[in-house]
Amino acid sequence: MEEISSGSDSDYSRYWISWFLSSKGNEYFCEVDEDFILDRFNLTGLNSEVANYSQALDLITDNLDDDIQDELRGTLDVQARLLYGMIHARWIVTQRGLQKMLEKYKRADFGRCPRVLCQQQNLLPVGLTDTPYEKSVKLYCGRCEDLYSPKSTRHGSIDGAYFGTTFPHLLYLGGAQGDRRRRREEQDVSAPGEGSGEQASTASVALRADRYRPRVYGFQVHEIAKLQRWQEAIRDRQVAHLEAVEEAVTVRS
Repeated sequence: MEEISSGSDSDYSRYWISWFLSSKGNEYFCEVDEDFILDRFNLTGLNSEVANYSQALDLITDNLDDDIQDELRGTLDVQARLLYGMIHARWIVTQRGLQKMLEKYKRADFGRCPRVLCQQQNLLPVGLTDTPYEKSVKLYCGRCEDLYSPKSTRHGSIDGAYFGTTFPHLLYLGGAQGDRRRRREEQDVSAPGEGSGEQASTASVALRADRYRPRVYGFQVHEIAKLQRWQEAIRDRQVAHLEAVEEAVTVRS
C-alpha cells in the first residue's frame, strides 16, 4: 500500500531491509532481527498469504538470484513488502520487538495526540484488523483511548495489519508487568513533560486522562454530566480490575 521511494539499485539489491526502512513513509517500522526472520517457525502460515513466498523471502534476506530479481522485481517488491509487514506484526509483540518499538515511542516517532487535554501524549500505531488489505494503520492514544489517522498521507496508506490489533495494548501491559529489575533499568513510558517516573500500566495511563466538561454559567450540562459520571464509573471499575490483575502478576513474579 506504501509508495516506493527512490533509492539506488545497488542498495536495493544488497540490503533490502535497510533500503525499505530508509524509504520515505516507512518510519513507523522497526528492523526485524534476521534470526527471527530465518526461523521458519515464526513464519508459520505466511506462505499461504503471500504469493511467490519463497522468492519474496529470499529478496528480504538478500539471497535472491540477480537474474530472477531483474525479471520479477516489481511483483516481488510488492510481495516482499507484504511479507515483511506480516513478519513485522509478529515481531513487535516479542520482547525484543516491543523494546525496539518502545524506543521509537519515547522519541515520538509515531506523533502525539492532537487532543488538547492529552497534553501531547505519544501515540502508538495499531491495526483495526489482523488481515492485510482491509484497513490502514491508525494511531492509538493511551490517555483518551481513542484512535487517530496519521497526518502524513504516506503513513496513512500503510496497512494496519503490519502492526496488528494487539501491539499497543501489549506494550502498555508489558511496561507494568515486566520483572522489577528490568523496570528499574528501563525508562518509563510516560507522557512528555512528566517527570513522575510512573510505570506505564494501563491503569495509570487511563487515570491520567483528563475530561473536558461542558458548562453553562459554571454548571455542567445535565445530560452530558450524567453520561460522564456513568463513563467514569465504568472506567473506575476497569481500572480497579486492571490494578488487581497487575498486582496478581507482581505477586506471582
